[in-house]
Amino acid sequence: MTEGETRQRRNAATIGAPRGLGSKTPKQGATMLGAEAIVASLEAEGVEVVFGYPGGQAIRIYDALYDSTQLRHVLARHEQGAVHMADGYARATGRPGVAIVTSGPGATNTVTGIATAYMDSVPLVVITGQVPRPVIGTDSFQESDIVGITMPVVKHSYLLQSTDELTTTMREAFHIASTGRPGPVLIDVPSDLAGSMMTFEYPDEVNIPSYKPTYRGNAKQIRAAAKLIEAAERPVLYVGGGIVSSEASPELIRLAELMQVPVVTTLMGKGAFPSSHPLCLGPVGMHGAKYSNLAMTESDLIIASGARFSDRVTGLLSEFAPHADVIHIDIDPAEIGKVREAQVPIVGDLKSVLEGLVGQLEKDGATPQTAQWLGEIDAWRKRYPFYHASVDDADAEIVPELVMKELSRQLDPEASIVVTEVGQHQMWAHQFIDREVPRSFLSSGGLGTMGFGFPAAIGAAIAEPGKTVVCVAGDGSFQMNSQEMATAAINGVPVKVLILDNRALGMVHQWQKLFYDQRYSETLLDANPDFVKLADAYGWQGERVVRPGEVPRAIERMLASEGPYLLDVAISPEQNVYPMVAPGAALDNVMGAIDVAVGAVRTDVLTAEGR
Repeated sequence: MTEGETRQRRNAATIGAPRGLGSKTPKQGATMLGAEAIVASLEAEGVEVVFGYPGGQAIRIYDALYDSTQLRHVLARHEQGAVHMADGYARATGRPGVAIVTSGPGATNTVTGIATAYMDSVPLVVITGQVPRPVIGTDSFQESDIVGITMPVVKHSYLLQSTDELTTTMREAFHIASTGRPGPVLIDVPSDLAGSMMTFEYPDEVNIPSYKPTYRGNAKQIRAAAKLIEAAERPVLYVGGGIVSSEASPELIRLAELMQVPVVTTLMGKGAFPSSHPLCLGPVGMHGAKYSNLAMTESDLIIASGARFSDRVTGLLSEFAPHADVIHIDIDPAEIGKVREAQVPIVGDLKSVLEGLVGQLEKDGATPQTAQWLGEIDAWRKRYPFYHASVDDADAEIVPELVMKELSRQLDPEASIVVTEVGQHQMWAHQFIDREVPRSFLSSGGLGTMGFGFPAAIGAAIAEPGKTVVCVAGDGSFQMNSQEMATAAINGVPVKVLILDNRALGMVHQWQKLFYDQRYSETLLDANPDFVKLADAYGWQGERVVRPGEVPRAIERMLASEGPYLLDVAISPEQNVYPMVAPGAALDNVMGAIDVAVGAVRTDVLTAEGR
């Protein structure tokens, strides 16, 4: 058995394999309702928390949940919030998150959450109630074809047709969601089936002939990759969320240190490689560091590990890394060659492949050839820092970059999780909050879902009650699912929310400023609520700060609070996220980068802003 297969089976013992069957499970062989069998299946899978919202066609499932002593149900205030909570739980733990909702609008309200998880390869099992089988297709009350609606954004889906397939379906759903490239699986349960009697027999094994993920990388390809790495003088490890999913951070660190290869990370890969490591170059792409983008552009070898060459990373594809060969390692063969041709493609589990690659390099007696390359990158780092004190007058107004640096300073990187909403604040968090371990920075990458971060933070806090969980939000994103403040309050979830409040849809506002002649069409949020009063209405603690000197102590109070806390930080709508690669521009064509060589000023900004 390969190491990757061993790891998958080990994980399955906690996330995908039934627990306590046979003589240890009195329910095995018992006669029960279909709804009770669903609950018993969740218990057999070792599920401890489910998120959801009841309704008419899910009422039998909820009635069965009433008697469960193992399952904790967290009542969200919106179905989208429930799925994002399950998503946050899954990202924080690596185990599938579970959501249960009703039919019709309850089911359709999950679509954004499911699509968010799909784009970021997050394991979910979403159970939706459905109208009775005899009336499916008649436009009956609260009927929707949720299987058809979600088809493009699920890894797999089921419409249950018989109680005979119920337990097999549940078993397969968890297996599919959590193995190979993780993703969301949907199970649609007609209410008459939930009310039918059946015998509960939960299978030990899964037999899906058409689903056989590849874990072991091809040995010939691994040897070829090793040869390229041995010969490379300007290599870069380009790291995405696949490293986190595969639990491959130790192997990544070993490879980087063995061959002295610098590492750039995507939004999803943040935390996969320690921010404090000398080889870490941090974010790359549209809002990455100029030195990271230059490293990618000037490299002679890109080792893509669990990354998919997103347009937000590559910029103008025809000019991306023009001198580089590519080694692309991914468990999903569909990703390899989809955007950038790979000279050495390797399909397989990253943990196993990287371990094999390190072993081959050690066997070959390989030594680094990168001393000059690392020296050049170090010079770029000194010349083009993310932030320099001379750029902003920190006494005049709150500088968002400094807020994120202060939050990072006060957080224990080993005992905290930062979750972001989507927008400018997301990019500032990505740039300035240091993360040392995987699953400590959660963000919606592929879909870019405003409204994701806050409920996902609740899910993460429930999953990891011993860690401090902070949601970094914008005032626009936070209002997408602010009703979940009730969920946090009633469940005693001590989540912290720091709002960078610019009274605008900041990222779109920035684009309008830079590329649309400052025509601010519908991006000013002048009617925002008083967030401190909103916090008080939900039973939270909260405060607002407007002066730079207030920020450190306010963050200290927020982190020290025992319950949920909202910190509203006022910033100017004129603050922009820099550096930035304009849409359609080459990766090394960076506007707003600080250049210490010319006096620590942002370059190519005046022209871009039309001043």
